[in-house]
Amino acid sequence: MAPRVKALANPALITWARETAGFTAAEAAKRLGIDEERLAAWEDAATDDAPSIPQLRKIAMLFKRPLAVFFMADPPEGFAVMRDLRRLPGTGARRYSPALQMEIRAANERRELALELATDLEEELPKFNLAATIQEDPEEVGARIRTALGVTAQLQARWRDNDGRAGFNAWRSRIEHVGALVFQTTRFPTEEASGFAIAGDTLPIIAVNRNDALTRRTFSLVHELAHVMARISGVSDLETDANRPPEDQRIEVFCNRVAAAALIPKDALLTDPRVVARGSRSTNWSDAEVVELARQFNVSREALLRRLLTFDRTSAEFYAKKRAQYIAEYLANKAHQKELSADTEMKLNMPQETVSNFGRPFIRMLLGNYYQDRITLSEVSGYLGLKVKHIPKLEQAAGLR
Repeated sequence: MAPRVKALANPALITWARETAGFTAAEAAKRLGIDEERLAAWEDAATDDAPSIPQLRKIAMLFKRPLAVFFMADPPEGFAVMRDLRRLPGTGARRYSPALQMEIRAANERRELALELATDLEEELPKFNLAATIQEDPEEVGARIRTALGVTAQLQARWRDNDGRAGFNAWRSRIEHVGALVFQTTRFPTEEASGFAIAGDTLPIIAVNRNDALTRRTFSLVHELAHVMARISGVSDLETDANRPPEDQRIEVFCNRVAAAALIPKDALLTDPRVVARGSRSTNWSDAEVVELARQFNVSREALLRRLLTFDRTSAEFYAKKRAQYIAEYLANKAHQKELSADTEMKLNMPQETVSNFGRPFIRMLLGNYYQDRITLSEVSGYLGLKVKHIPKLEQAAGLR
């Protein structure tokens, strides 16, 4: 039998690729079908052990890196891991799952691609001029967002529907119009993160978790908008409590308050006849009343009640009781939907799904370069993970035909 040919890979690059893909040594070894000691030897420059060429290909595939990168002298400089605004005090940064890590990388790569596509089209991208600091009054920042996006009470009322889809799409479109890329993802669970933001003066990225309900996604959307306005990149969730370092807690509370102020303006809420009639610290809000008010502002019931609590229009005890009710209902509905999906095969409209996940601005940049013969149809298909046969319908879904 011919001796196994070892790959002359740099052990440090194997470690770098594993860590930047979000895998622990134990997880990676299991996925590679080897024991952890063998992987440790491959990552140790002091040993003579090394993977074979086929094994290195398997490593490259698992960590989503080109094979050639493992032969470099040093890890490539590129997008660094973002601040984790979910971490707990005294524990250091929490580890991103491989799924979340890959989604962050993919989003940043799309941004880099979009910048290249715009250059190829000789298109001058607008600067993202919305800005804020966490020292500002969130109410003022929220009002500034509404003014910049052209959102009025009358307009918001027209977005009213049963599930919040009209509101989400309208807020997203306006945020994209001022120069941000908005993506949706399903790769990681809502328990891990509600979304993330990659700040920048041009094409900042906002990503929201599509596994969330639409009204919660809308709140995440504006929460992450506050992040990019403050030029603070990071992975976050919408839960704010004392189990965070004070600085991170301050950032997340600020972004939540900005989102609440933008979506549910103080004056509009407090002058609503139903709110006026209830007076201070009311605990008699019926489920129907909360639903109606929440629909008026395209938000979740919890977000609406939290805003009422902020202005002393309900009690902390009532809010806590209703929040527990909403969580229980959400979990029950999630379990029910899981059962239904297991019994029913869902046929997806792939062009529309692609628009939902990638957003119209990014898709239009891709297709614009294709129309000018700068990239091929196959490349468009590859960037979007969409079969070529779906491209004509994608053009329609993106509003290009």
